[in-house]
Amino acid sequence: MNIAIVAVDRRGAIGKGGKLPWHYSADMKFFRETTTGNACVMGYNTWLTLKKPLKDRLNIVLSRQSQIEPQDFLLVLRDLSSVLLLPNYLRCDLFVMGGEQVYRAFLPHIDKWIVTEVPLTVEGADAFVPENYLEGFRRVDSKQLEEGLTVGFYERVLK
Repeated sequence: MNIAIVAVDRRGAIGKGGKLPWHYSADMKFFRETTTGNACVMGYNTWLTLKKPLKDRLNIVLSRQSQIEPQDFLLVLRDLSSVLLLPNYLRCDLFVMGGEQVYRAFLPHIDKWIVTEVPLTVEGADAFVPENYLEGFRRVDSKQLEEGLTVGFYERVLK
């Protein structure tokens, strides 16, 4: 299953200057607990912010960049179609974790969204989730985290 996981501010911002524009320990813990044991796909810029592979997950970087050093638990794929074939070989979920271009590319292929609602507006944000990204999805659950965060769970509405 392809599951997008994201934290967004009130206007859909997800980044500023190539970084996450906030730090909430509760959201980081939720992300770690949710994605551990699964595969996480990200773009090159998101990969650069990590500095090393996420522990206990298959890290997939969708990039045409060739300078990524080989590492354990890291797979570099050059195109979306290669990533979309992976679920046929994986015994886990594929979590799409950004950035903006990766969310946009995967949008038609997402089965579920997990959205942490960050209760602020980031001035000068330069990366956003795609407009109307939840169109065709319905909210099926929510969860309160510490630090005033709410996580919404969305599933694709079958036509």
